[in-house]
Amino acid sequence: MKLLRSLASICLLAVAALSVPTQEKRVHHQSDLSDRAHDDSHGFQYDHEAFLGKEEAKTFDQLTPEESKDKLAMIVVRIDTDKDGYISHAELHHWIKHRQRRYIEENVNKHWKDYDKNQDGKIGWEEYKNTTYGFYLDEEFDDVEDKATYRFMLTRDERRFKTADRDGDGIATREEFTAFLHPEEFDHMKDLVVQETVEDIDKNGDGKIDINEYIGDMFSPESGEREPDWVQTERKHFHEFRDANKDGYLDNAEVAHWVLPGEVDHADNEAKHLIHETDTDKDGLLTLSEVLDNSDYIITSTITDFGGMRMDEHDEL
Repeated sequence: MKLLRSLASICLLAVAALSVPTQEKRVHHQSDLSDRAHDDSHGFQYDHEAFLGKEEAKTFDQLTPEESKDKLAMIVVRIDTDKDGYISHAELHHWIKHRQRRYIEENVNKHWKDYDKNQDGKIGWEEYKNTTYGFYLDEEFDDVEDKATYRFMLTRDERRFKTADRDGDGIATREEFTAFLHPEEFDHMKDLVVQETVEDIDKNGDGKIDINEYIGDMFSPESGEREPDWVQTERKHFHEFRDANKDGYLDNAEVAHWVLPGEVDHADNEAKHLIHETDTDKDGLLTLSEVLDNSDYIITSTITDFGGMRMDEHDEL
C-alpha cells in the first residue's frame, strides 16, 4: 500500500508490523496446512509445509541435504508413536493435526505479547485498536494515501473482535483472542468468515460472487498471458460444484459450503496424499527409508515446515 512521503509513513510501517498479518484478516475453511496452492504439477511446497509446518519449512530450506535428512529422520521417529518402525495413516494424520494446533498456539502467543500491553492476561478492544491504529486515530488517517482501506480495516477488526468477544465486555480472553485471529476454528465465527470472504471477492458490491470475481481473486493474468489449466479447472468447479443453484453467482450459503466444508478433513486428505506419493511398496505404511528416499518431495511438503512445525524435545504429541 502506497503511503505519503512523510515521517508519518515511517510510523505507519511500525504500526503495521504489530498489526495482524494480512493473511489472517482473510480467512477460508480450516487452518490452512500451507499458504501455497495445493498443485503438484507446480511443485510440492504445499506438502512440504504440511509435513513440517509453515515455519519449519523455511528452516529446512536453509539446511544442507545431509542436515535435512537428519532432521527428517528425527521427525519420522516422533510421528511413529507406537515405535513399530512404520508410519501409518492414523499416525501421520495425528501428526499433521498436532502441527496445525501448534501453529495456532504459537501464532496466538506471538501476537498476545504485542497487544497485552498492561500484561493483565487479557486484551481489550481499546488496547488492540490503539496498538494497531493508534497513531492515526486522531488524524482520521489523513497521512495515509488510501484512507478508505484503513477505515475499512478498522471497522472490520472491530466487528470481528466483537463477534469473538462472547460475553460482550470489550475484553478478549486468550480463547476469545484465538477466535479473533483464527475465526475458522470456531463455530460462532463461521458466519463472519463467510461475510469477510464475500466482502473480499465481491468487487462490484452486489453481495454475491460472479465467475469473474471468483477467478480474479485467484489469478490476474499479465498482458497476453495464456490462462493456465488450473484456472480452467477452477472455472469448471465454479459452474459444476460451487454454484449449486446454477444462477451464475455464489450467494452466502454457497460460499459457506465452499470455504467451510465441515465434512472435509484437510489433514486427513494430506496424510493420504503424502502416503500415496511416498509409499514405494504400496503397503499403506511409510518406513524411514521410504521417507528419506523421497526426502526431496517431503522437504518440499507441509509436514516438515521446520518453524511453524518446529519440533524440539519438549514438543509432545
